[in-house]
Amino acid sequence: MCAAVRMHDDEPDIDAALVRRLVATQFPQWRSLPLSPVAAPGADHAMFRLGTELAVRLPRVAWASAGVERERHWLPRLAPRLPRPIPVPLAAGRPTAGYPWEWSVLRWLDGANPVAGALAAPLQLAHDLAGFVNALRAVDPGDGPPAARGVPLAARDAPTRAAIGRLHGTIDTAAATALWEKALRLPEHPGGPSWMHGELSPGNLLLVGQRLSAVLDFGAMGIGDPTVDLIAAWNLLPAGARPAFRAALAADDAAWERGRAWALSIALIQLPYYRSTNPALAANARHVIREVLADRSV
Repeated sequence: MCAAVRMHDDEPDIDAALVRRLVATQFPQWRSLPLSPVAAPGADHAMFRLGTELAVRLPRVAWASAGVERERHWLPRLAPRLPRPIPVPLAAGRPTAGYPWEWSVLRWLDGANPVAGALAAPLQLAHDLAGFVNALRAVDPGDGPPAARGVPLAARDAPTRAAIGRLHGTIDTAAATALWEKALRLPEHPGGPSWMHGELSPGNLLLVGQRLSAVLDFGAMGIGDPTVDLIAAWNLLPAGARPAFRAALAADDAAWERGRAWALSIALIQLPYYRSTNPALAANARHVIREVLADRSV
C-alpha cells in the first residue's frame, strides 16, 4: 500500500513494502512490529507508524532530504528547552539501492492535526503556540544553522510573483500583488537572528484535548528573522484569536505585516504546486489567501 500519492515529479516510490525492507535490513530489532502509513499525507516526507511507539519518516524529495542531518543534530539539543514534545530522532536510516536518502526512526507522538475553522478553543491554542515560539526564540542562537525562510521578504519576490501569475482566475491577483508590494516596503527585522521553526502549519501541529501537544517537522528550522513563525495566525487561528497570539509574541506593526506577507507568499506558492496532489494542503493555502486578503488588523 502506498503512503500517499506522489507529490513531486522526482519523488521515489515509497510504500509499506519498501519501508519494511529498510527496517528489516537496518534495524532488525523492529522488523516484527506492525507497519502502516500515516493517514495524513506529508508534503515533504512520507510517514509510517511502526508498532505503537515508533514512526518512520522518509523524505519524498531531495530538498527535504537536506534537513535530515540538521534535525538529527539539533532536535536533541532543542527538545529540553521547549515546552512541548518534538520528534527527536532515535535511529538514523541509511540510503540503499531502493531508496536514495537518509531517513529516520522517531518516537511516535500522539495527537490530531488541528483544522482551520474548526477549533474548539482557539484562544487557548493561540497562547500555547505563542509559548512555544517564545521558548524557541529564547534559545541561544549560538552556531545554529541559517534558516532558508529566515530572510528578508525581498528574497521571496521572484517565486511569489511567479505564483501569482499562475493563479490568475483563481484568486484576486490584483489584491495579492498590492499586499505583497506593500510588504516589500516594510522595514526588515531589526534584531539579531533567533531560532525559528519555519513551517508552523496545521499539518505540523498536534493537539490533545484542544491543547497543543507536540510540534512536528523541523526541516525548515534554523536561525534568522523569526517573523515567519507568525504564519499560524492566518493558516490556523481565526481572526478573533489573532490579537492574543500577537500580544503574547509582542509583534509590532511591521513584524505583524511581515508575518502576514510570509503567510501569503507561502500559500501562493503552495496552491498551484499541490493543487492536484495534496488537496488538504491546497485547501489550507486557499484558506490562508482568503484570510490574509480579508485581514485589516494593521
